[in-house]
Amino acid sequence: MNITRRSLPVLAAGLALAGGRPSRAQVPLPSGAISLVVPVTPSTAQDLLARAMAPALTELMGQPVVVENRTGASGVIGTGAVARAVPDGRMLLMQGANFVMSPPLIANLPYDPQRGFVPIIRIADGNSVLAVRPDLAARDVAEFVALAKARPGDLDYGSPGNGTAPHMGMVLFALSAGIELNHIPYRGTAPALQDLLGGRIAAMVLPVSVAIPLARSNQIRLLAVTAETRWHDLPEVPTMAEAGYPEATVTILYGLYGPAGLPAPLVAHLNAGLNAWLAQPATRQFILNNGLVPAGGPQPDFAARVESELARWARVVRDGRIRPD
Repeated sequence: MNITRRSLPVLAAGLALAGGRPSRAQVPLPSGAISLVVPVTPSTAQDLLARAMAPALTELMGQPVVVENRTGASGVIGTGAVARAVPDGRMLLMQGANFVMSPPLIANLPYDPQRGFVPIIRIADGNSVLAVRPDLAARDVAEFVALAKARPGDLDYGSPGNGTAPHMGMVLFALSAGIELNHIPYRGTAPALQDLLGGRIAAMVLPVSVAIPLARSNQIRLLAVTAETRWHDLPEVPTMAEAGYPEATVTILYGLYGPAGLPAPLVAHLNAGLNAWLAQPATRQFILNNGLVPAGGPQPDFAARVESELARWARVVRDGRIRPD
């Protein structure tokens, strides 16, 4: 998802301490510059969050933090580099949907997403919305499902590519609703969206930041938000759960990871400090302005959620018979 750079918040001096955070003297801080690896291209959500977070990490680590885009192979190149890194804090990873969705689609994955990393903190949640072309005879999710059941395999939907979050989300929805849809993969969001606006496909899942202006100009119709709660700028659009399909709820987890073996005191130090950063009004506003929801929380909660998401998307790939390109 491409989002706009907007006044990246800089960490205020003197981060507030959080409960359970070890003193700096107890933390094995690294020496030398720190690489914050982003395995996708610049100006994506992961990249913008990483650059916003870099000043906070610099203060927490006492060393300069450099954001490094190591792209390729659906994030495998950059992610694999962190998995192989010495677990001393000098290389960290900012990841999103690919971390939990891509593994079951990639043969001979060069790392173990469960055993090769330590989830440190959930930074933000990405929310999407199910959109259809405005002339489609479906004004809500129930009508869309009825139309799909009446015309099995006839409704086309687009995505930025096979195995991407919008594709996986639509497969999950189709499995939940017991419907058959026809997937058309594109090379990116822009060409798929162009065909949706041109009436050549029926539906697609879009980030809320992309969907809102198009819906307000009546170029698309929004049926449901895929997140757990309604989006604050779309109070009239129900969630998938409210529409009757709680299993189709999808939240994109944007989080910070380190290589397995990262010292527990350092993990606790980073989690507590970044929770304090996420609580700052400037940070929260920046994240909201870019169509995301600030997250945070205890490290064990994030680790448990990552594990459950890995299992969930493996089931979707299996049950949806998704094949890699």
